[in-house]
Amino acid sequence: MLVFEAKLRGTDQQYAILDEMIRTARFVRNSCLRYWMDNLGVNKYDLNKYCRILREQFEWCKKLSAQACQASAERAWSAIARFFDNCKKQVAGKKGYPKFKKHQTVAGSVEYKVDGWKLSDDRLTITFRDGFKAGSFKMWGTRDLHFYQKEQIKRVRVVRRSDGYYVQFCIKQERNEQHKPTNRILGIDVGLSHFYTDSEGNKVENPRFLRKSEKALKRAQKRVSRRIKGSKNRFKAIKQLGRKHLKVSRRRKDFAVKTARALVQSADLVAIEDLKVRNMVKNHHLAKSISDASWTLFRQWLEYFGKVFDVPVIAVAPHYTSQNCSKCGCKVKKTLSTRTHQCPHCGYLDDRDTNAAINILMKALQGLAQLPRGTRKVTPGDEMTLCLDGETHPSKVARGARKPRQ
Repeated sequence: MLVFEAKLRGTDQQYAILDEMIRTARFVRNSCLRYWMDNLGVNKYDLNKYCRILREQFEWCKKLSAQACQASAERAWSAIARFFDNCKKQVAGKKGYPKFKKHQTVAGSVEYKVDGWKLSDDRLTITFRDGFKAGSFKMWGTRDLHFYQKEQIKRVRVVRRSDGYYVQFCIKQERNEQHKPTNRILGIDVGLSHFYTDSEGNKVENPRFLRKSEKALKRAQKRVSRRIKGSKNRFKAIKQLGRKHLKVSRRRKDFAVKTARALVQSADLVAIEDLKVRNMVKNHHLAKSISDASWTLFRQWLEYFGKVFDVPVIAVAPHYTSQNCSKCGCKVKKTLSTRTHQCPHCGYLDDRDTNAAINILMKALQGLAQLPRGTRKVTPGDEMTLCLDGETHPSKVARGARKPRQ
């Protein structure tokens, strides 16, 4: 599945109609969630039937396409199914009980299936044909839809962000690219002083996008706090603050995508740590730096490009990768401030992160060696659930088949 995105160009009146569409989709999703809470034994098919009742009770709800209502019900069920799945797996901590979506001035989306929209012949304009009558919008983007048939477009989303409205096309198309063998195998150790260090000693600097933008974000947040609640000036300040946060997230995503792609193309096997970032951010001294490094996003893109280029990306347990000596295997205790590995048993001296990256690679190779004969070939993406996306972010559409949209 590919996800292409383009910005919508229209009038202020059309944008107001898009806001109504998003608000209606959120109402359907929350109503389905309430219906599930109040009635035992409700399944996803019952939620689809409940959409018809909502359309009969509320005239303004009938304006939204019937398939868009069903897509909102499917979103509610995906949150419910995720909660049930976490309960069955006995996930530690909170299980993610479904919550109602609140009104947000700079965020929201509505999803259509194969009805309620129409593309122009030149694939540069999209028209929404449901009861809201939003009209035609020009699409501004770099993706060319002429390479795909209209039957391949399975979903169309309208997404509201701080800097405008976007349309996303979910296209049923597999993506495979040719990989040139490099005869290199790499272990990767992510960190905070450097973004990652590989087993050959190469380092990539940590960009720290959030840290570099903190002053501008604080100024924008002060403007929001000083404005009167409910005023137009406060709404403008909120949009300015949202655009600054959006810029940080886009820069972080762009860096993760380009770094992951270059890393996968430069090796025939990549070994990484299976880090539990959710538990690591509980350390309040390091939480902001860990979140700014976006290790989870980087791993998702590594696994995605591993599947695209047919390169194995193996996640290994991170236990004692920093403490053990990569040469003799003896345990050498270190604190976080100790950046050099010096083994008193064999005299091996190296950078702490490089030693950890070598241990990660050795663990991955040992895991391959322990597999039964005839099953040692590792297919990239065996342990990941990702949608083949358009190089902007992992989509959540392919859950159970992303899922982090362009």
